[in-house]
Amino acid sequence: MKHNFKNLNIWKLAIELANDTYILTDSFPKNEEFGLKSQLRRCSVSVASNIAEGSSRSSNKDFNRFLEISLGSLYELQTQIIISSNRSYFVLSKLENIENKITELQRMISGFQKNLKL
Repeated sequence: MKHNFKNLNIWKLAIELANDTYILTDSFPKNEEFGLKSQLRRCSVSVASNIAEGSSRSSNKDFNRFLEISLGSLYELQTQIIISSNRSYFVLSKLENIENKITELQRMISGFQKNLKL
């Protein structure tokens, strides 16, 4: 069964998280252009992209596999956000905000997976 990804709350929050990540990384030092900055952006884009790609699959089992990839990207993003914070690339208050969104999205995707009829 195919899903319209644009109607999925997990996709909407993933898009919001990607936008937040781009804004957060805008102020990263020049030497991180091809390091953490690039990695964070690719991770955040991967989350929404895999939700969208998975939604086009003909079975929920295939969709679930793409949701697993999205979750993996979220954990990767969370780790890189913590490393960036430890490097003082942004103020601590921004860490809490973005980590809350990451945790919420992890919870939402896991819940969505439980409701998928495999």
